[in-house]
Amino acid sequence: MGRTRLIVALDTDSRAQAEHWIGAVGEAADAFKLGMEFAYAQGFDAVREIAARHNVFLDLKLHDIPNTVARGLTSLTPLGAAMLTVHASGGAAMIAAARAALEAACPAGERPILLAVTVLTSMDAAALAEIGVPASPREQVVRLGRLAVEAGADGLVCSAEEIAPLRAALGEKPVLVVPGIRPAGADRQDQKRVMTPGEAARAGADWIVVGRPITTAADPGAAARAIREELAHA
Repeated sequence: MGRTRLIVALDTDSRAQAEHWIGAVGEAADAFKLGMEFAYAQGFDAVREIAARHNVFLDLKLHDIPNTVARGLTSLTPLGAAMLTVHASGGAAMIAAARAALEAACPAGERPILLAVTVLTSMDAAALAEIGVPASPREQVVRLGRLAVEAGADGLVCSAEEIAPLRAALGEKPVLVVPGIRPAGADRQDQKRVMTPGEAARAGADWIVVGRPITTAADPGAAARAIREELAHA
């Protein structure tokens, strides 16, 4: 695996705030994540404009019947995002329809990376039990990860704790994007399953997603560069 790359999460509903963070972080980020908060508040024209200048991980986590998800992704591809997400728990048919829609909508070799979200990093075993899943987070992530990759997903969104079991089960090919990353000493906030950037890189993450430890820092650019330095020496 090559260098682990950094995605900075722009968790805001403000275009001005997002642009401020982009400017402050600059080339220390390999990509920027835009999610529901931003897209629903600012609209898809704002997403398109940022994606024209930067690599964008558009994290909307589509989850619906296969035809609806396929049509939704067809509508999203003109925005120019480099990565798009669906929920793995939508099932194999939904993921296969998502992959087919992207293949049909994009020229060969130019489609976005299709990522399947396994188990949210805010969830632990107790939270899974509440929704009727008796498996541990690790077991559920591997189960959903195998299903998603076999159905056509290019990669997975998982916590750092599941990198090793996913690599053991699926090998090196799936792209692993890992949120819930916290530098040593940082507040875990609402994340349950976390690692430091260096730990995630050594475990085999292709991309890590870091938000508040960078965006709430006094100097977001310096915070991002420190994480890049940690990744380089992992």
